[in-house]
Amino acid sequence: MLKHDKTIGLIGVGLIGSAMAERLITGGYIVIGWDLEADCLANLLALGGRAAPDVQTIFRQCNVVFFSLPSHHEVNQVLEACDADLQPGLTIIDTTTGDPVSTEQVAEKLAARGLSYLDATISGNSAQVRTGAVALMVGGARDTFDDCSDLFAAIGRQTFYTGPAGTGAKMKLVTNLVLGLNRAALAEGLAFAQSFGLDLSRTLEVMRGGGAYSRIMDTKGERMINHDFTPDARLSQHLKDVRLIVSIGQQAGLPMPLSATHRTILEQAEAAGCGELDNSAIITVLSAAQAIGSKS
Repeated sequence: MLKHDKTIGLIGVGLIGSAMAERLITGGYIVIGWDLEADCLANLLALGGRAAPDVQTIFRQCNVVFFSLPSHHEVNQVLEACDADLQPGLTIIDTTTGDPVSTEQVAEKLAARGLSYLDATISGNSAQVRTGAVALMVGGARDTFDDCSDLFAAIGRQTFYTGPAGTGAKMKLVTNLVLGLNRAALAEGLAFAQSFGLDLSRTLEVMRGGGAYSRIMDTKGERMINHDFTPDARLSQHLKDVRLIVSIGQQAGLPMPLSATHRTILEQAEAAGCGELDNSAIITVLSAAQAIGSKS
């Protein structure tokens, strides 16, 4: 039997958070959200959600609370600020991409106080979340995972149980490593095609039809060609993930040459002012003279 009701808390109503809110509201849930940014809360209200006056109110009114925060640092800050309101029986579902070690520590501390914690990371950007075309990778206690299956089904098309708490975060870093390199390879390939004078739309069509195909071509190819960098997933946010990937990999004794190079390219893009743009803007620092698709 499900332990939660139809009222769900949501801390962090940015790109991913607002998309999750829309999915849950469409699925018949009441979503009470909180965010530091007033614009994000206004967007939640426009979607049919409710805005909490402070973060503590979320924990007082909801027995299931989603986190959608920039990193594990913000997760720990919220938990510290709301320590007195963390009551036994509460379930926290954390979609934040963060350090798996911190995730494991949070789960252990909360379990000792009678709270349940799932690290439910998402493979996909906010546009894909909005249409339900994402997969969730969830770590934590199996019975808690099963209890929350209806929530996961409302958000994505597929949910994977990955094992104990922390494994969802680990799986997200693995998938982000490969996804990010696919995106960088596509950007470099299109820049290379441009240097030949090839038609870029035709180039993308050919790559989609051959062995070079990856699903990133469907979500980022036209964006790169058309210089459309309205964010579905911000470049700086992915740089944060890649820095974490390189650090953890090197601590494990792995050389991480591809991810280290990827980090450098993303840092160049951020320095060039692309941090708040969509992560497809990586192409701007891989093109020889000017951004692909910019009009003369």
